[in-house]
Amino acid sequence: MARREPRVLGMVLAGGEGKRLYPLTADRAKPAVPFGGSYRLIDFVLSNLVNAGYLRICVLTQYKSHSLDRHITQTWRMSAITGNYVTPVPAQQRLGPRWYTGSADAILQSANLIYDDKPDYIIVFGADHVYRMDPRQMVAQHIESGAGATVAGIRVPRSEASAFGVIDADSEGKVVDFLEKPAHPPGLPDDPEATYASMGNYVFTTSTLLEALREDADNEDSNHDMGGDIMPMMVKRGEAYVYDFKDNDVPGSEDRDHGYWRDVGTIDAYYEAHMDLIAVHPIFNLYNQQWPIYTHHPQLPPAKFVEGGIAQESMVGAGVIVAGATVRHSVLSTNVRLNAGAYVEGSVLMDGVQIGRGAVVRRAILDKDVVVPDGAHIGVEPELDRTRYHVSSGGIVVLGKSQLALP
Repeated sequence: MARREPRVLGMVLAGGEGKRLYPLTADRAKPAVPFGGSYRLIDFVLSNLVNAGYLRICVLTQYKSHSLDRHITQTWRMSAITGNYVTPVPAQQRLGPRWYTGSADAILQSANLIYDDKPDYIIVFGADHVYRMDPRQMVAQHIESGAGATVAGIRVPRSEASAFGVIDADSEGKVVDFLEKPAHPPGLPDDPEATYASMGNYVFTTSTLLEALREDADNEDSNHDMGGDIMPMMVKRGEAYVYDFKDNDVPGSEDRDHGYWRDVGTIDAYYEAHMDLIAVHPIFNLYNQQWPIYTHHPQLPPAKFVEGGIAQESMVGAGVIVAGATVRHSVLSTNVRLNAGAYVEGSVLMDGVQIGRGAVVRRAILDKDVVVPDGAHIGVEPELDRTRYHVSSGGIVVLGKSQLALP
């Protein structure tokens, strides 16, 4: 008799407000923020799950979710005849008139999805990181170890680990402590100068997760958070193991992009992740055809360069027209227009941005439909920019959706 494959349900936590990405999150949830010229942040986790063959996925949404819901329903259509789906699930208030109070509460309030699907295991992944991962390998380790919960950890230098939730594990991979941004992060058994940072990706045995969620809900002192409350509970029970992300082998990956993962939770991290894309040999390769990143591509003509317009070391989306302008080290989304004499360098331009004649844009992020008038300068005079626009701690100038730049 053929062995039954374990039934796995994907649950993606996509309710984050993303305050540190303001103004990009002023009008949308963080997972819906555009990335890489063609994608939304949520496309990366959904692509990882779908490429692995996990085709029943619930996306738990809450904050300003309209554009996220629309993107999921228009883009991520699975075959209903085979029982597959990717569905957005808003806060349903099934446990009373309240919104989600934390990531664990979001799953508890959506427990009906688990009871309906009857999975053996549940994948709980975040929705706002840029990476490739084959989650089948993490699920296989979870099953083999007999763990109740497995958390993915990425190795980071100890000197940088205080910015993360940190996993302290023994030589067998059993988690002995789960620490939130510790001042003195523990080293690894095989590398004292490195630490496991939590990637916010978990695999649970279904019965274990449901029991933990119910216990957590009764704890009035809990923040009802997966990393802050559920995982420490699993550690105390001796049921938590770590999955080392360096062991994950994604088809088509190369040495330079093996183990790439970026938390793009701040403007500066979001900007740097874009700069990672445009190197001659990018450390995150969007062109891996064996593990594609899926999204919805609008019906647009190819990019056009006229009147001497050029783009160097850049990514340029469909429908873009560069007319007598110069683009360097930048990422241009669809339908961007650059007019004669304009100069764009080290910038991220989202859909529908218009750059006027003779305008200069340096080290900037321009959200959808931003208009830069003729002769305007952005990223040229830092002190003036700070009086006019949002400027990150790293000096990146950000204009929000549909904002009109000042002359």
